[in-house]
Amino acid sequence: MWTSLHAKVHQTLKDSLILPHQSNILIAVSGGQDSLCLLKLIVDLQSKWGWKIAIGHCDHGWASDIGIADHVRELAYHWNIPFYLKVAEAMKETEAAAREWRYQSLVEIANKNEFTEVVTGHTLSDRAETLLYNLIRGSGSKGLGSLTWKRPLSNKISLVRPLLKVSRPETLAFCQQFDLPIWEDAVNANLDYARNRIRQQLLPYLKDHFNPNVESTLSQTSEVLKTESDYLESEANKILIASFNNSKQQLNRDILKPIPLALQRRVIRQFLEKIIIRKPNFEQIEETVNLINAPRRSRTSSFPGNIILEVEENYIIKK
Repeated sequence: MWTSLHAKVHQTLKDSLILPHQSNILIAVSGGQDSLCLLKLIVDLQSKWGWKIAIGHCDHGWASDIGIADHVRELAYHWNIPFYLKVAEAMKETEAAAREWRYQSLVEIANKNEFTEVVTGHTLSDRAETLLYNLIRGSGSKGLGSLTWKRPLSNKISLVRPLLKVSRPETLAFCQQFDLPIWEDAVNANLDYARNRIRQQLLPYLKDHFNPNVESTLSQTSEVLKTESDYLESEANKILIASFNNSKQQLNRDILKPIPLALQRRVIRQFLEKIIIRKPNFEQIEETVNLINAPRRSRTSSFPGNIILEVEENYIIKK
């Protein structure tokens, strides 16, 4: 049966070209409503796009995961879809560690079996949650627009999110319409995780007291911030290339002085990412920005690895 959601996602794919015809697709299926909705949509659209598809599932090895892998394997068997499983050993029960391991595992499966696209069921609702999560953590516009339609996972593999115009209530209604067997993951009810508190407490409060369409509004904001950030990042990179001497580890202040502060911060962040490796924080970026117009011999406090930046003549130099 062809539904309005089939038509919506099909049109999104035609407009965006994020999942080309004849792609080899690994569908990340957790067993929850969003991934089951995605799976059903991909299966139903497969004949129109000529995709080769398979299911990938990541078992964290937590007590709460018991039974989920078998459940997803049964789905794969029922729909006659190849199934790949990764099981973690002694996985730390944190959001960040689990997310990093899942992506690493999906890339390993994709590499081994020649899949070029890893597809996940992230929705408009996830995008709104991510914006709020990153806003609370103090991210700039790059982080606020971080949940994107497509991004590289490796040189040969892309992560694709076809459902970013679809809300979580829509995926639930779709699963109920087709009687898809949703696995209710106990981890999603654990309010020790910040994302769960945002999903279950903060967003409902914002809907009730500020804007009933807050998820759509935040998702649109994320889209705007993403495109603006991409443009500024590109411009900043051009300036970095013109001003950075890699062999001498120095930055030409004369090139940076006339440009707007928004670009100065981005150039400095990209510069710091090259010389200190770790992702710099706001204070480190601001401390370095201040050197652009500082007197000679001005310097920063010690960065990771006891790195110090100092002004010499018209340059910011790594010491």
